[in-house]
Amino acid sequence: MPANKPVVAFVGATATGKTALAVALAQAVQGEIINADSMQFYQGMDIGTAKATRAEQQGIPHHLLDIYDLHVEATVAKFQRQARHAIAEIRDRDHMPILTGGSGLYIRAALDTLEFPPTDPHLRDELAAHVAADGIHQLQAELQRVDPVSAARLQDERRIIRAVEVYRLTGRPFSSYMPRREYHTEVTPVVQIGLHIDRTVLHQRIEQRVHKMVDTGWIDEVKLLQERGLAQAPTASRAIGYRQILDYLSGTVTRQEAIDATIIATRQFARRQETWFKADPRVHWIDAQSDKALAQILTLLESS
Repeated sequence: MPANKPVVAFVGATATGKTALAVALAQAVQGEIINADSMQFYQGMDIGTAKATRAEQQGIPHHLLDIYDLHVEATVAKFQRQARHAIAEIRDRDHMPILTGGSGLYIRAALDTLEFPPTDPHLRDELAAHVAADGIHQLQAELQRVDPVSAARLQDERRIIRAVEVYRLTGRPFSSYMPRREYHTEVTPVVQIGLHIDRTVLHQRIEQRVHKMVDTGWIDEVKLLQERGLAQAPTASRAIGYRQILDYLSGTVTRQEAIDATIIATRQFARRQETWFKADPRVHWIDAQSDKALAQILTLLESS
């Protein structure tokens, strides 16, 4: 291995087996794992986020798991600092940092040159109040004028508000703050490994995973989290599946409808992940189902 051990980032769609392969690699190379799934930051959100159990962790140190109470808001900027700090500490121990899980933006925040725009809570509250009173249409129109790239990309009200906030504060389009495909000097060298799997098989895995979650107590988990205020949590409440189970618990949908909606939402998320990571030419893709996957990764690292 190189003297300065690379950061290995496992990327790709959910349910492709990134966690298990990351643990296997960590065992082979004296690695430590850094979680990049923002929903796994939260204590008690275990089953529905497919958080690795103690047994599945196989004694490998895992960082940035269970670091927040439900009511803490996770941000990409905060994660960037935490992840880079963990990378430095792991390298100080002469171990290999292994980043896994999560959305493309979180992975790139840890690895790439990424500038974060300023915030103004008062302006954001003002914009949110305007949306609550008059709807999102005026802000959408404003964003279309000043930042058509973001206007075409953003559908979520919260993100539209943020994009308008940034433009009003800085005079720069929110889209101008998007990361460049350029590894930051703090983290280089980096090797990104993408796990590819047939779409039909992936859909089957997602469906099986959701049913397994329900069978192993996910609904009871959500009941406990509901008592702790999950529905009002700024970040945790947006986790895929948890809102659907909350809807079931409130009686607005049936149990099966909640399960079906979770499966559909997870497949949509997987598709977005694939689109994001396949656009990055730096990713080395391997077959997630190959029994030679670990050997291929070790060969790649030896030549990096």
